Amino acid sequence: MNGPTSPEAAVTQSVSVVIDRPPAVVWAAVSDITRTGEWSPECIAGRWIDGATGPAAGARFEGDNAVTVAGRAIKRWTTTSEVTECTAEQCFEFVSAGYTTWRYDLVAEGEGTKVTESYRHAPHKGWQKFLYDTVARRNRSMHSGMVRTLTRLRDALEAR
Repeated sequence: MNGPTSPEAAVTQSVSVVIDRPPAVVWAAVSDITRTGEWSPECIAGRWIDGATGPAAGARFEGDNAVTVAGRAIKRWTTTSEVTECTAEQCFEFVSAGYTTWRYDLVAEGEGTKVTESYRHAPHKGWQKFLYDTVARRNRSMHSGMVRTLTRLRDALEAR
């Protein structure tokens, strides 16, 4: 993983799922940030910016995000991200808001693809540690979001 946080000090989690589609199909989906809103429970839309038209190292994009409770958005925000690693059919990685590194690793498994979504960020400190780690239980919600994302991705790709 590239990005702003050293692995030794990072908070990180990952989730994997096998999708009954070849790596090329899975990679095309996870690296097309304009489709992320189809499966992510938090990132509801994405668009390439600064002249980027698709996935490539150095490409930048914006993602519109929302946290919903009981079907109502309680927080909305937009992040700017930069692709830091992009290898067709193997890896798609980006740093969001200069803070969190998100990564998708793909490995052929039989006729399908094992896809692992992971994130890494610096540990929260001070009041942010209390707010994000204790009150919001952010790492737990991010893990749950990855499970939902990969389940929706698998369901969408296998339905085709």
